[in-house]
Amino acid sequence: MSNPAPAPVYSVDSSSLMDWQGRYYPPDVFVGIVAGVDALISAERFIAPALVQEELQAVGTAGLIQWAENHAGIFTPTAEVLAEAQMIQNQFTGLRDPRAEYEEADAYVIALAKMRGATVVTQETPAAEKRNPKRTHFIPDVCRELGIPCISLLGLMRREAWRF
Repeated sequence: MSNPAPAPVYSVDSSSLMDWQGRYYPPDVFVGIVAGVDALISAERFIAPALVQEELQAVGTAGLIQWAENHAGIFTPTAEVLAEAQMIQNQFTGLRDPRAEYEEADAYVIALAKMRGATVVTQETPAAEKRNPKRTHFIPDVCRELGIPCISLLGLMRREAWRF
């Protein structure tokens, strides 16, 4: 008898957290998502680089910022993924937004997934699906080229078979 496949780990982008809490699935209405995410966190299957927390502090809602502070353990220190993220940024120079005023988390989300054998969770769409892409690569493009699974927040819910 073979061992079952290990449960997937998810490296989560800021966009998915913002869509969850601030845009489409507010926690006061979608309490099942909160329970599902909490279960993933308890199982150490819901992770993000520290730069995601920094992005949330810069542009997130007050509730999301508080949630991130309350779940600080999911955020992997930048130093642990820095070398891999820099290699990704060097390989995919079109991933960076030339107008960004701060270090973006995209390459770090991908690097964390690559290092941990995780699936990336992002709300970004590939460059080919955008009308006027501002850059040549977005998270799904890089994941595809590196062979890293990449899904949306809804994709995570489906993969985990959550029902509401």
